[in-house]
Amino acid sequence: MTTTQEILTIFVVVLGTMITRFLPFFIFPEGKDPPAYIKYLGGVLPYAVIGLLLVYCLKDSVSNRGTIIPEIIAIVFIVFFHKWKKSMLLSIGAGTALYMFLVQNYFS
Repeated sequence: MTTTQEILTIFVVVLGTMITRFLPFFIFPEGKDPPAYIKYLGGVLPYAVIGLLLVYCLKDSVSNRGTIIPEIIAIVFIVFFHKWKKSMLLSIGAGTALYMFLVQNYFS
């Protein structure tokens, strides 16, 4: 790539990122209520994304029965830890640490 192409590529990526970040604020200003379907999607999509990530992460482990045990232990731990602490970041961090500990020490 030439220097001009690299600069143009960076400009296009920055422009695309800025449009996706700022466009919702122009479409739905602060004083105006968003449409009902946008509110619905805002309530449903986080759960759908978590479900999609869960299925994606477990897709290879289901076929190999020996490796799904640490994943199940970590998922159960994350659910209970989140119910207890009510912190998504802390729950995922602690669950990841537990999973890595299990995989490196007991399920290698």
